[in-house]
Amino acid sequence: MMRGNREMRRMLDKMGLDMKTMDNVEEVIIKTDRKEFYLIKPQVIEMKGKDSTIFQVIASDIEEKQRDVPSFKEEDIILVMQQASVSREKALQALTESKGDMAQAILSLTT
Repeated sequence: MMRGNREMRRMLDKMGLDMKTMDNVEEVIIKTDRKEFYLIKPQVIEMKGKDSTIFQVIASDIEEKQRDVPSFKEEDIILVMQQASVSREKALQALTESKGDMAQAILSLTT
């Protein structure tokens, strides 16, 4: 294993990547539109390049939870967007905060 690790480090050096282990990481959370994944006490390796950073995460203890995803009618979203002259993301955020009350969402965006 030591030889493989040494070869990997040489390869990463040739690619211009600096690799280091991140210590004391307690938790990594991955959120999708419907689920959340909690990786407890993972091993995290950070590989920095010139233009980007890559994180390798290894975890043996994973908790998966369903997200409460509010669903709104497309016409409600469009109405809030038009009335408040905001982006889709802002309209969705306002609808979520107002628990689907369109009038309250529009008021919160326009005042």
